[in-house]
Amino acid sequence: MDSVLKQLSSEHQLLAETVRAFANEVVAPVAALHDQEQSFPYEVVKGMAEMGLFALPFPEEIGGMGGDYLSLCLAIEELAKIDQSVAITLDAAVGLGAMPIYRMGTEEQKEKYLKPLISGQSLGAFGLTEPDSGSDASGLRTTARLENDEWVIDGAKTFITNSGTSITSLVIVACVTGVKNDGSKEFSTIIVPTGTPGFTVEPSYSKVGWHASDTHPLSFNNVRVPAGNLLGERGRGYANFLQSLDEGRIAIAALSVGAAQGCLDESVKYAKERKAFGKPIGQHQSIAFKIAEMQARTHIARLAYYHAAALMDSGKEFKAQASIAKLVGSEAAMDNARQATQIFGGYGFMNEYSVARHYRDSKILEIGEGTSEVQKILIARDLGLRAE
Repeated sequence: MDSVLKQLSSEHQLLAETVRAFANEVVAPVAALHDQEQSFPYEVVKGMAEMGLFALPFPEEIGGMGGDYLSLCLAIEELAKIDQSVAITLDAAVGLGAMPIYRMGTEEQKEKYLKPLISGQSLGAFGLTEPDSGSDASGLRTTARLENDEWVIDGAKTFITNSGTSITSLVIVACVTGVKNDGSKEFSTIIVPTGTPGFTVEPSYSKVGWHASDTHPLSFNNVRVPAGNLLGERGRGYANFLQSLDEGRIAIAALSVGAAQGCLDESVKYAKERKAFGKPIGQHQSIAFKIAEMQARTHIARLAYYHAAALMDSGKEFKAQASIAKLVGSEAAMDNARQATQIFGGYGFMNEYSVARHYRDSKILEIGEGTSEVQKILIARDLGLRAE
């Protein structure tokens, strides 16, 4: 455990320790099997629900645990040390599925949709990315038009997490709902329950990593939902999903730190046990220096996401800090995975070792929730530089 965790409140420390025990006792024994079979870990998700992890950042009066965003991030970090697929399941379910409804939903929407998501009985997904629209969210083509007090949705989404499980209850769909006076697109978000006619969850992807995470393309063909399923104010969709992305970058940074720490922990253990030229390889400077660099990267990345989460929880501006945390964290995860694989040598190339899974899993961290290039653009803009 990084010593900086000891500087947090006793409640945060206890939460991290509790989730760490769950990850080691429940997640670790089945992680390799789910990765190999590319199966969704329903039994693990059930355990997380029973612990209240899906309810962490929500107020107690609506069934939440009354924690803050840092609490959620600490849980995600601990899970990611063992299995990134499990960590992203929690991250997406809370940050992309439930949080938008909590922040923007009507009382009726919260009563109908939010409570099952907070309890972990069901999962929600957020449909933003499209075949021709990734980093440039303004390029959305999925449309929704009002007909007889119903939204009629047509289009397609790609790479949508938690969208096809047997407990997925809804997808929040980002749509073009009209044209503004200046000729630009009007964006809105609409709740589409699973099972709605015309809404199809396409076959899952064959991915390089995150094999136990549920990811599908989605198609919408004349999908009709009540006008009351509009989430938030019409025309505010772009601002709303940008807010979700800003918050999500802190969570991805926490996940990245967990991955980096997992690689570090395994490397330290292996370096003490594996011998070469008559002594443990950790006593060779070339290996010791690699591990020292891994520790430094992990420590710095953890401080970055702690800072961004603290700003967010205190109601202060955090956009640039979230991008910094995401950039630094994702690069730390990928660099540590590469170094850990090198330290393990041939064994690091074998899927039975967790560092191999981290090596496959970590690359997406530099892509999802905004690529590293996008984060650099946002950081430069915060400095007054128009980097395009």
